Amino acid sequence: MRKNYRGAIEYCVIGLGRFGFALSVALAQAGKEVLVLDNDEEKVKAVSRYVDNALIVKHMDKDSLEEAGVQNCHTVVVCIGEQIEVSVLTTLNVIELGVPRVISKAVSADHGSVLKKIGAEVVYPEKDMAVRLAKSFMKTRAMEYIDLNEEISIEEHRITGKICGQTLAAANLRKRFGMNAIAIVKGEKTIIEVDPTILLEEGNAIVTIGTKDNHARFQGYLYAD
Repeated sequence: MRKNYRGAIEYCVIGLGRFGFALSVALAQAGKEVLVLDNDEEKVKAVSRYVDNALIVKHMDKDSLEEAGVQNCHTVVVCIGEQIEVSVLTTLNVIELGVPRVISKAVSADHGSVLKKIGAEVVYPEKDMAVRLAKSFMKTRAMEYIDLNEEISIEEHRITGKICGQTLAAANLRKRFGMNAIAIVKGEKTIIEVDPTILLEEGNAIVTIGTKDNHARFQGYLYAD
């Protein structure tokens, strides 16, 4: 665990909730160098198994972010959704440090509106996925998706008989397909507190984050004869 990072780095993830953790792991698995910041020592230790640069930063003020080396990053993703004031202030501090691309997670339309006004791109990964672009089944059976970059995406897959009746832990998507589940969709309900013991039921959907190649591999498995 390094104390700071002075060289140029492609990605920085701030906040290790479910989305931030999954994004950090997916970027690392895609061979990207990623700097990860959080104020929780246990979360930083956990993600350090996957990324080379994970730092404990207790306060996301401009001086602390600069000391961590955030100004050297090309893209910063602020994943502090639930603490709206902290999310906005952190995003503003990152923008003022001159980072070329800043993406922030929002948990409501009002939250997203504020983030956009201060200059951030906005994603809603844990709300209703309304901002996702539909693939319309033209090239894949994945239902909907968000491109995070050329290699990493969040995709929604319909659960088929291949994993129907299994728990999420038994399906073991991380080990078998290099992906992390971040939500389960049951009809009109989206479950974002994804428990490993949750039962995967046919006709529902699972939302995952990972590389596009791994998503394609997962789709091939779901629909193989």
